[in-house]
Amino acid sequence: MSSFTVMKPFILASNEPTASFPKNLTAFLPNPKNTWTNRNSILPFVWQLKCKSLSSWKCKENVCTAALSSKEILDEEEFIVVNFYRFVFIKDPEEEVTKHLSFMEGRDVHGRIYLNQQGINAQYSGPKKDALAYVNWVREDLRFSDVLVQISPASNGHTFPRLKLRYKPSLVQLEGGISHLPLLDPSMRAEPLAPSEWRNRLEAVNNTNNSSHENINPSCILLDVRNGYEWDVGHFQGAQRPDVDCFRSTSFGQSDSEVIASDPLAAVDKERTDILMYCTGGIRCDVYSAILRKQGFKRLYTLKGGASHYLEREGSVGWVGNLFVFDARLSLPPSTYKPEVEMEASTKLEAPLDNSFAKCYICGSQVCELRHRNCANLDCNLLFLCCEGCVKDLRGCCCSQCTSARRLRPVLTGHQRYQKWHNYRDFELQSL
Repeated sequence: MSSFTVMKPFILASNEPTASFPKNLTAFLPNPKNTWTNRNSILPFVWQLKCKSLSSWKCKENVCTAALSSKEILDEEEFIVVNFYRFVFIKDPEEEVTKHLSFMEGRDVHGRIYLNQQGINAQYSGPKKDALAYVNWVREDLRFSDVLVQISPASNGHTFPRLKLRYKPSLVQLEGGISHLPLLDPSMRAEPLAPSEWRNRLEAVNNTNNSSHENINPSCILLDVRNGYEWDVGHFQGAQRPDVDCFRSTSFGQSDSEVIASDPLAAVDKERTDILMYCTGGIRCDVYSAILRKQGFKRLYTLKGGASHYLEREGSVGWVGNLFVFDARLSLPPSTYKPEVEMEASTKLEAPLDNSFAKCYICGSQVCELRHRNCANLDCNLLFLCCEGCVKDLRGCCCSQCTSARRLRPVLTGHQRYQKWHNYRDFELQSL
């Protein structure tokens, strides 16, 4: 049976009495070419967008059984964001792009979908009927039949301005490109850990570090393979902030010189040190682990599906803050992936994790909202965290110099994102 991740481990089955229906689901689906006529057989849940709701459900490990009721559970017009990637050989990527573009005709999908000889990397938004239709069609190809697909809600419609579906030399942007990396060989990438395995390893690492006052050449290192500004709104407890403004320039573990304070992999034992790597969805770790493998690192592990998959499966245990995402939503709380997480947390006696790490870029005070904003100066456009006071004092700019810039945009309220400059030209004239 192939697996298809929607949001929570889920299989439609027989009419077993159960409790309540979860918002976000993960469906383990049969091959799309199969047909199912027996109600007590496994049903292809996400393909049947007009199927009935589940009046009850019950989970046992990775399988949930449920009964059908008369209420519909999927609103075809509700917008979602879909993310997936797969490293696999594509003989003629240009032809593949043409086929994908043809399928997309008439469908309301926006986002970034890139293909090349090494595979596919997709992040896009759209109403459920169109967004799921595309990924189901992709999964009909045996090369992608068991791809891990992650889905999250988009309450304000499209999270991408338009669709970019094209050939791209590198599925992930890195200095020097990635076409030379052995990404099609799983043995050259890090060993993937399921979220439950990652949680156990994470707890062991943090327990060890908390009990030791000295952390010299540790036997295990937690490596955040993201940008520093992503860490600023949320990260795994114990992860060092990456001294990186753009993943393209990441160079952890590639220096042969003396210990570098900003490099957590400098001077570690490459043969014996466990490197636990994580990013948002997993692809950056897969790519960078291939680089580290070539550098001689032996014990490489990555979080399967990234932090988003972990938050969906394990909740916020070990995670502090929100998760930065590269779309219009910018920042998502753990409850987006596992709605019951807040209820679970409220019933536990554990002390909440400290969110005081999130500081205002301008004054250094703690911010009340874990969400970046762009500088109002179009020619700066810096992505930064800011407290309400500094937003007001500097009119949405990142510094006093930017407040006198020629192309100054209005201060945005709420969770709005800046649009193209022509939308603000009148504002510029009024401010002169």
